[in-house]
Amino acid sequence: MRCVLDTNVVVSAILWGGTPARLMDAAREGTAELATSTPLLRELSRILERPRFGARLAATGRTINAIVSEYAALATLVRPDDSIHIAIDPDDDIVVGTATAAKADLIVSGDFDLLRLREYAGIRIVTAANAVAALR
Repeated sequence: MRCVLDTNVVVSAILWGGTPARLMDAAREGTAELATSTPLLRELSRILERPRFGARLAATGRTINAIVSEYAALATLVRPDDSIHIAIDPDDDIVVGTATAAKADLIVSGDFDLLRLREYAGIRIVTAANAVAALR
């Protein structure tokens, strides 16, 4: 199953673990395939630079560059379809465009605006818990 993880899910997985981390574990184990894009990787880096994440980031013992590189290595890099304009937030259009370009099965997000769409072009938009359940 090919998934595009919204940046909020990646940050949660990296800094707090839990259910979002199970999706990254599934990718490492080969039971899921992740796809991302350069704009999503840039967003990941920008978000991890926020001061409120400083202590959690320090606790990982890794730099932002190392984290972004590790995630990039775990995922297939695609160029997002930039013709998509369906979301309230233009950053969400990048997530959907990445999923469309990757021919993803799922977009995994914690963002209410994305989740309320439920589906786009046959790609289901689900929470991390729903994605983990779908992998079973």
